[in-house]
Amino acid sequence: MRSLERWGLLGLAVVLVVALPTLNALPAGSPLRISDFTLNLFGKFLAYAILALGIDLIWGYTGVLSLGHGVFFGLGAYAMGMHLMLEIGTRSVYRNVLPDFMVWNQVTELPLFWKPFYSVPFTLLAVLAVPALFAFAFGYLTFRSRIRGVYFSIITQALALSTWLMFNRNAMNLGGTNGLSGFKSIFGFTLNSAATQRGLYVATALCLCGAFVLCRAIVGSPAGRVLIAIRDSETRVLFSGYSPAAFKLFVFVVSAVLAGVAGALYVPQVGIITPAKIGVLPSIEMIIWVAVGGRGTLLGPVAGALGVNWLQSVLTTHYPDLWLLVLGGLFVAVVLFIPDGLVGTARKLLRRSGIRRGVSTRFVGRPDEARRAEEAKPRTEAPHVQAR
Repeated sequence: MRSLERWGLLGLAVVLVVALPTLNALPAGSPLRISDFTLNLFGKFLAYAILALGIDLIWGYTGVLSLGHGVFFGLGAYAMGMHLMLEIGTRSVYRNVLPDFMVWNQVTELPLFWKPFYSVPFTLLAVLAVPALFAFAFGYLTFRSRIRGVYFSIITQALALSTWLMFNRNAMNLGGTNGLSGFKSIFGFTLNSAATQRGLYVATALCLCGAFVLCRAIVGSPAGRVLIAIRDSETRVLFSGYSPAAFKLFVFVVSAVLAGVAGALYVPQVGIITPAKIGVLPSIEMIIWVAVGGRGTLLGPVAGALGVNWLQSVLTTHYPDLWLLVLGGLFVAVVLFIPDGLVGTARKLLRRSGIRRGVSTRFVGRPDEARRAEEAKPRTEAPHVQAR
C-alpha cells in the first residue's frame, strides 16, 4: 500500500472513530455539534459498509456473485435481536417475561432455541458462528459440485427468497412479518441514551476498521493472489494444482461472518429487524453499493455503502417516489459507463495521468529525446501485443 494512501486511510479512521463522536459529545448549543440522529444514521451506514467489504471479498476479488448475502446479515441481526428481546423482561407491554409477539400468538413457554440467548457470550458467539456455519454448509455443497457463474447467483437468490418466506412465518417464533423490535437495553445499558448510541457508533467504526484490515491482509496474502487468479480464470487455477472450491469456500465463510457482524451492529442502532432485510431486494441493493463504489478495491465498497445509503436517506425524505428509479438508473449507469465503479475509475485516471506526467517530466529540457521516446514506444510494444 502506498504511503500516501496509508496516511489517508489512517486519517479517515481517526475522523470516523474519534472526531465524529467527539463532535456529538459537544454541548447542545455548539455550532460544531453533530446531532444524535446524524450520528446514529452514520452508525447504520458504517454497519452497511462492513457488509459491503464482505461482498467485495467474494465478488470483487474472487469473481463469485452472491445475491443472498441478506440472509447472513439477517442471521447475525436476529441473533442479537433475540438477546435484546430477552433483556426486556417484564418491561414489555404485557409485563411478561415472554416477548410481546409470543404473548399475541398465545405461546405459553419460551422456545428451547431462545433460552441460550440469555447469555451475552453465547449471543456474541452466535453472531459469528451461525452465519459461518450456514455459509460453510451451503458453500460446501455448491462449490464442491462446481456450481459457478450465473448458476451460483440464481441459487443464492433462491436461498434469500426461501429464507425470507421462512422467517415470515409466525410458527418460527421469530416475530413473523413484524420481526423483533421494542428493545430497551443492550448488555445492561439503556438504548435510548445518547451515550449508549455513541458507544455503539464507536464500536461499529472500530469493527469497520478491523474488517478493512482483515480484508486487506487476506487480499495481500498468497491466498489473496489465488483468489484473484480464480476470478480471472478458475480453470487455469484448477490445472495449476490448486483447489478453487476450498479457496472460494474460505472467502465465502469470511464474507458471511462480516455480514453477520454488520447485522448485529445494525439492530441496536436501528431498533428493529424484520424479514424485509433478508429477502432478494435488499441482497441486490447490497450488490449495487459495491458496484457503484468499485468492486475489487476494498475502499470502493465502503464509499459505495456510505454514498448510496446517504443518497437514499436524502431522496426518501424529500422525493420518496423517485428513490427506486434513481437506484435502478444509478446501477445501469455504472454498468454501462463506469464498470470499475467510482473508486476504480478514479484510480485508473490517476494511474494514467501519473504515467503521462512521468513521461513528460522525464525529458524536461530535452524535446528531441522525448519525441524519439514517444515514436519508439509503439515499435517496442507491438511484438508484445502480437504475442498475446
